[in-house]
Amino acid sequence: MTATSTQPSRRDLLKWFAGIPFLPLGAMGTAAALSGCNDSDNETAVTPPVVNPANLKTATFTAMAAPTVLADRAKTSVGSKLKIDWDDASSTEYQLGYKSFFETGTKVPQWGGGEIIAGGYFNAKGEAIMDTSVPDAARQYFSDCPDGSSLIHLEDAKVDGVANPVFHVVQFEYATQNQAGSSEYGNLPSPIAILTLDQDPATGHLDLKKYFNVDTSAAHGLWITCGASMSPWSTHLSSEEYEPDAFEQGIGGPSPKGIGKNFFGDETAAKPYNYGHLPEVIVNKDGSGQIVKHYCLGRISHELVHVMPDNRTVIMGDDYTNGGFFMFIADKEKDLSAGTLYVAKYTSVLTESSTGQIQWIELGHATSAEIEALVNTSNIQPTDIMESLTTDPNDASYTPIILAKKKLWVKVKPGMEKAAAFLETHRYAALKGGSMAFTKMEGTTVNIKDKVAYSALANIQDSMIQGNAAWLEAHNVSFSKKITAGGVLAHDLTAGQSTAAGQPIDSEWVPHQSKILLLGEDISADGLGNTANPDKIASPDNLKFSETLRTLFIGEDSGNHPNNFLWAYNVETKADPVRLLSTPAGAESTGLHAVDSVNGWTYIMSNFQHAGDMSSLSADLKAATLANYNNGYSASVGYITADPIAPSVLKKADSTKSA
Repeated sequence: MTATSTQPSRRDLLKWFAGIPFLPLGAMGTAAALSGCNDSDNETAVTPPVVNPANLKTATFTAMAAPTVLADRAKTSVGSKLKIDWDDASSTEYQLGYKSFFETGTKVPQWGGGEIIAGGYFNAKGEAIMDTSVPDAARQYFSDCPDGSSLIHLEDAKVDGVANPVFHVVQFEYATQNQAGSSEYGNLPSPIAILTLDQDPATGHLDLKKYFNVDTSAAHGLWITCGASMSPWSTHLSSEEYEPDAFEQGIGGPSPKGIGKNFFGDETAAKPYNYGHLPEVIVNKDGSGQIVKHYCLGRISHELVHVMPDNRTVIMGDDYTNGGFFMFIADKEKDLSAGTLYVAKYTSVLTESSTGQIQWIELGHATSAEIEALVNTSNIQPTDIMESLTTDPNDASYTPIILAKKKLWVKVKPGMEKAAAFLETHRYAALKGGSMAFTKMEGTTVNIKDKVAYSALANIQDSMIQGNAAWLEAHNVSFSKKITAGGVLAHDLTAGQSTAAGQPIDSEWVPHQSKILLLGEDISADGLGNTANPDKIASPDNLKFSETLRTLFIGEDSGNHPNNFLWAYNVETKADPVRLLSTPAGAESTGLHAVDSVNGWTYIMSNFQHAGDMSSLSADLKAATLANYNNGYSASVGYITADPIAPSVLKKADSTKSA
């Protein structure tokens, strides 16, 4: 490229630097790195100077050490680096950091004007739900547990007062406690917010401008929203974890009476069958949005689903004991309102070292509308669908199953197979012979290039361990020993698969075999309280994959590491995972979302929840952590930043190479 002699302004140079493909993770501090450039703010367009066009060749993360100093352990800390090697033999190194958009419980700018409490709870009428547990200090409930997130760019978005709007959907799983210290788990309807962020085109820096609380009344409120993913069509796919057990036999989540009382004003108004489904948030171009709940992807402990590149095939973890590996194939692309539900049956044994072959069992086909009508028009009851007994009836017409480590005897009533498949999915999948063998199968993501999907196993125990009371040999999932630290499972994807009944499966993205990719390592407690090796993953939960960086990002939900970590694992080099970030003591690493390109910038979004919430923390560490986060009532929503340390070559990106 040739250039004129016109001297560019500093702002022009910043724009050219920002054009480096996929980088620098929403970088901050770029101006300081280029402070030797002309400081003129001249806005006149100029021809760029001679630059060195180059493209990303490899990305290498350098690990931070696990924090040992109390002050670092009591907050989010980042000491990792990222080195980019370019295809012109040059390189750039970045110091990673963390930026919070807000801490829950603080006031932020509300969409439409005024202010709103971040993470605040609202009832079906849109009124603030108040915590009156301390009578003289009533305040609105707000969550200390931000979780799944999606960074969404919509073409032609226009928001008043925002130059370059980017949207970030954040859901809040639960509130750990009220002001009096009593547990509120499962008692409040989970909020979901759409953040309007302003993206600086020169630095990638994101600033919070507006906060829109999504009205969830059309979805009957939301139940314990945990992990999330962004669909290929730029919607936010939420989750409802630990679905209530309609039979009240102790194999599900807590009673929905709390949501009934707090959301509807009547504890009998919340029906168990309205929860445990897949909510989808549609973001509007003005930063508002709405929600729809899909009733046809199975009522299970949804943690984090992932839609394959065909826009139809969905694979789903099941955060449950005696849980299954589920798949849904939509009838139409980019439309999850109708389709077919499947559960995996392992036909060969999956162990620490062996690959388990998968055959899929079709559970049924349904539309969301017809299943929701069963619940809210027909008012279907569990005993209308099937019989579920806790003692042996000595009747061969019942099928014995194990769910949540409990033995049940079940029988579907005539003509109720569809209702059983979509409203009593755990019981029905077990009855049909699915391998209901996993313990806490959580986040799911996909490596498109290699056609490999990944599932997080927070724990390998109970139903996965040979000889355990919850284990069944017929499930063909048989690990030799308990690994509380868990691992990551890899699933190879292919076309041409058929169901156990011989029916072809219309997808090229069907998991056909699984094998262990990574394992944690349990240890005796060390001086910092780790009961899992601090240099290995422990209880992986959130998973996200970056095609550009060829990296699997892993967030922990671990009581085995007092400080949970966020890791990066390069699937090309297969080197040990690299520690990127440490959460405050007792907190869980949540909200993980890796986005390869938003206007040429790559982002890694990261939250944490329930800081200080771990009984084994030392008194001084717990006190310091709680003091940092509003006595433990608040938590952060934010993202990882990257500051170039010594950019030796200024490069202009070829925008057509953006992901």
